[in-house]
Amino acid sequence: MAMKRRKLSNPLALAVLVTLWQKPMHPYEIAQTLRQQGKDISTKIKYGSLYTVVQNLQKHGFVEVAEVERKGNRPERTVYGLTEAGREEMADWLSDLLAVPAKEFPIFETALSLLGALPPDDVVRLLQERLQNLEVEVASGRAALQKLGETLPRLFLVEVEYQLHMVEAQAEWVRGFLEEIEKGSLPGVDGWRHFHETGELPPEFT
Repeated sequence: MAMKRRKLSNPLALAVLVTLWQKPMHPYEIAQTLRQQGKDISTKIKYGSLYTVVQNLQKHGFVEVAEVERKGNRPERTVYGLTEAGREEMADWLSDLLAVPAKEFPIFETALSLLGALPPDDVVRLLQERLQNLEVEVASGRAALQKLGETLPRLFLVEVEYQLHMVEAQAEWVRGFLEEIEKGSLPGVDGWRHFHETGELPPEFT
């Protein structure tokens, strides 16, 4: 089952829809709410483009002006709310993302698919460096999760939990792969090493 093509595909647009599902807000309040709820950890949020995202949602009929606020001498603030079409789009889009696995193309996978171009010893050194960085990321992720857990229910932190588990899983895989290269138990590692030492492709590589 493939994902549906949508009028808007920017994940920030979905985050805005869900934020407005909570209550009507002006864009500055949307930005504050996204920060307070820790959504900037899981979604790439460019706050400068938030107004453009809201305008695009309005253009497609997913949000509408709920009211225009004026407090004292402050400039007017336009408060936006979800339309019925916006509620349907939010529920449908979110359901799609949860149910349908999408093929993503992490840059690390690309690097792994091409690592034979580097000598095994270089790859070991580089992956050891990556592993150190991942371990730091895991430690800081656990600290962030604990800190956020002091003020937010776990329901609103499941994406941070998932992110942390993915980093831990990657670290575990890198650790095991490194061990295979270093011990020489990785199938093809001798031919890989031989190629970089002599420039000759071993028979199993041809």
